[in-house]
Amino acid sequence: MVIRSKAPLRLGFAGGGTDIDTYYNIYDGYVLNATIDMYSYCILEPTNNDKVIFNATDIEKQQEYEASSVLDISQALPLHSGIYNRIIADYNNGKPLSFVMTTYSDAPAGSGLGSSSTLVVAILKAYTEWLNLPLGEYDIASLAYKIEREDLHMAGGKQDQYAATFGGFNFMEFYRDEKVIVNPLRLKRWIRNELEASLVLYYTGVSRESANIIKRQIENTQNKNMKSIEGMHEMKKQAVLMKEFLLKGDFGGFSKCLLQGWLAKKNLADSISNSFLDGLFQYAMENGAESAKISGAGGGGFMMLYCNPCNRINLIKALKQKEGTVFPASFTEIGTQAWTIYNN
Repeated sequence: MVIRSKAPLRLGFAGGGTDIDTYYNIYDGYVLNATIDMYSYCILEPTNNDKVIFNATDIEKQQEYEASSVLDISQALPLHSGIYNRIIADYNNGKPLSFVMTTYSDAPAGSGLGSSSTLVVAILKAYTEWLNLPLGEYDIASLAYKIEREDLHMAGGKQDQYAATFGGFNFMEFYRDEKVIVNPLRLKRWIRNELEASLVLYYTGVSRESANIIKRQIENTQNKNMKSIEGMHEMKKQAVLMKEFLLKGDFGGFSKCLLQGWLAKKNLADSISNSFLDGLFQYAMENGAESAKISGAGGGGFMMLYCNPCNRINLIKALKQKEGTVFPASFTEIGTQAWTIYNN
């Protein structure tokens, strides 16, 4: 028997940063995002040798343990072992499991597409399939968040776990007392097609540690840094406006919101942008882009560019003169999935 699972990565259109608890516990947070046809994957193969073996093939790391109730999270793959610990404690009565787990992602770490949280969701979905756990979408997303933020003390927001679990275009609301509302957007097909024709994803080639950027953002909020707080207020406003523009198919409004949201995001912390990213942004605007933003926490990773579809090929050709990589923006409406293969 082999269990396979996958969860989609996401593009954050607007409001990213307002999904961090130091902000939404006081002001409420709104985020607009959509999942794309890029995934994190998990393959789980049960064994009977009292071993737990993790293989993260994309980052070329492996960790082997003797099967036990608690694994050491200070080793090479803390996400994998941290998820295991929570599953054993909460859903397997403290009894160890034995298996080989292989994981990988379509996007590099530090991409800004929510790859870490998406991997957590994919792994949880594999356990859910294997152990037949009574976990719905909200349960999986909430559990993924708690493992990252509470068990492993990794700084970050909350949108990625919910995007990967639910899939599709969503307007998300975050409130105090861990209240989350995911509002699926029923976009007309032509609007989705037009958006795919107008967007270009460009991996800058610069990976960044999102936790460090987010920690500075959290500090700015806790210290009542008004420039940072007002920037998040503006990002939240743009998320609401962009949702309305997207539902109506007003792409001029969508493009303006994308740009305004990026300008506001740059006020959250000094490390969100830099001279390299600002130069790349200007280069893209000079070669056909109408607006752009860095996806995720900032500092590097993927840049999302909006352009007139007539200018798309010229923009792509120009970007290919740089050192990064161009990706198509293809959306998926389905969230995390898992299935079982039985050996003959």
